[in-house]
Amino acid sequence: MTDYYRRKLSGDRLRRCYELASPRIRQYLKAEYGRTRELLHGVDSVLELGCGYGRIASGLVDAISFVVGIDNAPDSLGLGRELGGEDGQVAFAAMDALRLGFHDSSFDAVTCVQNGICAFRADPGAILREALRVTKAGGMVVFSTYASGIWPARLEWFEAQAAAGLLGAVDRQLSRDGVIVCRDGIRLGCFTRNDFMDLALEHGLEACVEEVDGSCLVGSFTKP
Repeated sequence: MTDYYRRKLSGDRLRRCYELASPRIRQYLKAEYGRTRELLHGVDSVLELGCGYGRIASGLVDAISFVVGIDNAPDSLGLGRELGGEDGQVAFAAMDALRLGFHDSSFDAVTCVQNGICAFRADPGAILREALRVTKAGGMVVFSTYASGIWPARLEWFEAQAAAGLLGAVDRQLSRDGVIVCRDGIRLGCFTRNDFMDLALEHGLEACVEEVDGSCLVGSFTKP
């Protein structure tokens, strides 16, 4: 799936997806971003996994001293640099979330929003372990995913993207129960509250899972 975003849905095409967002989806995106900022309040350095064109990373620099966004799509990273610049507060790098090129305990916090924990199509435990490795003791790892209440608006959003030729037609028969399937191979599920809590239990972590705006679940894990 990460290859899908690198080859087919990156850079300006990815930005167009957000431009097609309905008012309800825009509300969700604003709420997700707002809660992420609140959770990261007071930290000095943040790493964002799957940053795309820097929609979140660039928006955090007024509150956080140093933000690094990583992605595997050169077009998205290039657009991020073009839109947000790299002025010492924000930097973008091509990197795999499962093999981060940073020393242990490099960041105060790591975040991965917009359902990245599912969109990466990798073992969530492996993503979390690598994020924890580069997080300082006492720091936080924050993931977000879709809540069930946003499903109708989410499905409508993906159909709008398909109609614009940004991704394949949505398969209505297979798209259900929080999973969207498109006929060009993309398949996107979402995490549940229990999934987050099971992940915390598996790794012996304290976790908080909260629903925000009736549209997203935010799971935060504290590194011992």
